[in-house]
Amino acid sequence: MVKYLSIPFASVIAVLLLFFFPLQSTYEQQDQMAYNLSYNAVTNFVDSVRNKGYISPMMYSDFTRELGATNNLFDIQMEHKAKRYNPIYKDPTDEATFTGAAEVYYDAVYQQTILYTLFPDNGVSDFDPSRKYYLKEGDFFTVTVRNTNTTKAKLLSDFLTNGNSVDPTRIDIPYGGIVNNENY
Repeated sequence: MVKYLSIPFASVIAVLLLFFFPLQSTYEQQDQMAYNLSYNAVTNFVDSVRNKGYISPMMYSDFTRELGATNNLFDIQMEHKAKRYNPIYKDPTDEATFTGAAEVYYDAVYQQTILYTLFPDNGVSDFDPSRKYYLKEGDFFTVTVRNTNTTKAKLLSDFLTNGNSVDPTRIDIPYGGIVNNENY
């Protein structure tokens, strides 16, 4: 009786060892390659924006095309924190009471506004300066990229562990920094 039960059990173990685990390893490597490509695309885009001081439609299109090469779907979130100064007065109604100091604060501009500047509905050429989104030196610019699709590695992992992942995110890249230059 034990002999008859050991053959199916050994067959199941052999299938797992010879098929599923190498397949899982291959899919994990694909996810790692997709992460590396995405990370390079994000860092190149953000560093380019920080060094130039603007975003053009061509820069954003190239960025999304590089992300698309990973065969994943992404949620891209851009944020621009514009540096502003608020002068400090002893009496706000009298300009003569200026203390010589100022508060620094940041106004946040998000994805929707940036994309509307890059891709307006007015049919203007891609090379028109009005389609560039400008930043100033000292501003902060950040991009966060997350995959929204379930990768093959995640599907196989859920199958093998009998899990049900609610969050398919395998690639999550936040990157940003201070704008270094205004190279208009």
